[in-house]
Amino acid sequence: MKLPRSCGVLLHITSLPGKYGIGTLGKEAREFADLLKEGGQQFWQVLPIGPVVSPFGHSPYASTSTFAGNHLMISMESLCEEEWCSAVPDDIPGDEAHFIDFETSERRLNTFLETAFRDFEMQAADDVRAEFEVFCRESSFWLDDYALYTALALHFKSYNWLDWDTPVSLREPEAISEWREKLKDRVRFHSFVQFIFFRQWDDLHEYCSVQGVQLIGDIPIYITLEGADAWSNPGILDLCEKTGRPLSVAGVPPDYFSETGQRWGNPLYRWRDAAGHLNEETAVWWKERLLHLKKRVDIVRIDHFRGFESYWAIPADEETAVNGEWVEGPGMEFFTRLKHDLGDLPLIAEDLGVITPEVKKLRDGLGLPGMKILQFAFDFNNKNEYLPHNIENHNCILYTGTHDNNTTNGWFYEAEVDENGQKYIMEYIGSEQYSDFHWQLIRLAYMSVANLVIVPAQDIIGYGEAFRMNKPGTANGNWRWKLTSDAITEDMITRIRRMAWIYRRIEETGESEAEVT
Repeated sequence: MKLPRSCGVLLHITSLPGKYGIGTLGKEAREFADLLKEGGQQFWQVLPIGPVVSPFGHSPYASTSTFAGNHLMISMESLCEEEWCSAVPDDIPGDEAHFIDFETSERRLNTFLETAFRDFEMQAADDVRAEFEVFCRESSFWLDDYALYTALALHFKSYNWLDWDTPVSLREPEAISEWREKLKDRVRFHSFVQFIFFRQWDDLHEYCSVQGVQLIGDIPIYITLEGADAWSNPGILDLCEKTGRPLSVAGVPPDYFSETGQRWGNPLYRWRDAAGHLNEETAVWWKERLLHLKKRVDIVRIDHFRGFESYWAIPADEETAVNGEWVEGPGMEFFTRLKHDLGDLPLIAEDLGVITPEVKKLRDGLGLPGMKILQFAFDFNNKNEYLPHNIENHNCILYTGTHDNNTTNGWFYEAEVDENGQKYIMEYIGSEQYSDFHWQLIRLAYMSVANLVIVPAQDIIGYGEAFRMNKPGTANGNWRWKLTSDAITEDMITRIRRMAWIYRRIEETGESEAEVT
């Protein structure tokens, strides 16, 4: 996939200004798409859009489903516009905050959705009901099991299906049928919630397309053991058939940063069958996964791309990642199969960290753009591949930072760059002005040869460390940052558009872009 010379912004949907405590797919999302268009931004990158829950820290990278949508993104205001809906939010929104209160937002939304569901069942017109039935039928590959899983999780008060009664935990057919009938009303409710989510998502996607803004989605390579995907598709994972527990788990080996490596704990895929061929069940599941997201976004970023070439397999009973081993991944055979089934693959390879020549060969053989991070560039090594002068492959995405990084100002001023490092960075940039560092780094990115530059919204505003999205290795306080409605000003939009034009990331649009104002 060849990227155009262009620019975009990284902002998750939940980080929009939503006046009921969390960003949604409603009017704030459309207003942000308008801002992007006004600022000359052609891309809007979001994080994974799957359901998030409190036991997993509301992390979009530890979702209970890779297919379902995060119902917290549903706009109550948009749903209120439906003719059949008489539900209203249960309380008056308070002042805007910089951080999401997930618990309060979810409680308010769940109450609203219960009323909306009753309204739908009693008052929806035949054409809307027919649309719902079509959605359920076309989504049955994942929706039937996800809706039942969610109903069961709430019934048993645990998202970990290994905690449930053994017959339903291990999916004995009689038990599945019994519980599907017993919880049929709840199953239908959760199917309805997904119908509403994807109805609103598709409306936003269409609106962005009209505005000339493309959506970049995100797929974590691994899934959580305690989710609907592992429960309903055990054959795609390296699990014990008798207990359902993992035989091996994912992670990375010991390195300079950690003597014991990182034990992530996600179950690994069963990529090969007993004969050594590509496991059909796994290949079909991945095809459906990518096809599902490909319909909702324009480009898909695959997290931890290197795991397709080879992955670190850790015996499940090991407490650290030390005693793992490298195992050959599905490689080019897998992607050739996907391309045959799906056609062109609009993918971005997350290729950060220690990447081997074999991983680069796979990435380049597929023609996939990789990622570069400016915050990783300044280690006093003038051969560092993230430094703009060392970017050889123009078909890549250059970020000032990602959701896992500190904000640019937080990184430079507050936390991670010492005085010597600051001097080196300013010398590289060719500036003696230490103020407005975020704009200096954005300018460095924009003037680079990288085809696409993505900047987190926090870096456009100039926020500090307190407003970062995620701090890897910490369990609390992540994923909560959100915009307030006046945070991105007209001056910022004018400035970033001007910069985009100067460095040919937008074409002339008829007005006098060249005029200095």
